[in-house]
Amino acid sequence: MDKLVQIRGQMCPSAQPEMRDARVLGVIGGTADAPMVAYLNEPVAASEEVLALADGARHPADVMRFAARCEESKCCHYDGKNCNLATRIVQILPAVVEALPACLIRAECRWYLQEGRAACLRCPQVVTRNYRPDEDMVRAARVPLGAV
Repeated sequence: MDKLVQIRGQMCPSAQPEMRDARVLGVIGGTADAPMVAYLNEPVAASEEVLALADGARHPADVMRFAARCEESKCCHYDGKNCNLATRIVQILPAVVEALPACLIRAECRWYLQEGRAACLRCPQVVTRNYRPDEDMVRAARVPLGAV
């Protein structure tokens, strides 16, 4: 693993805007039944001004997907070594793209560093606040009992 990633920590590609080093990873598009992330071409910090652009939405994560420093043991998906959310996404969800999406965090993305290309091919369909998830998405996102 790259020394810079070891020092700074890995990035979570499904973060909340208030997390450490939060940035907008992409904008949510698609449909309510099939949301898709359109990745940004340049880094944009999750500043108050940027979050204000989501005015009218229930939460900024309704219209934007965020990346931030992985909180590791503070996260219910982390088992001390791996992100189990990334594992479940790869095991349960179908690939939705054939080529790696343009992604600004890939070199330090926990999902990519752990699961490789398979995570990236599924990543665009993952939205943090999905109000109409299908059965597979619910299974992939489910927090194991006792993990919280």
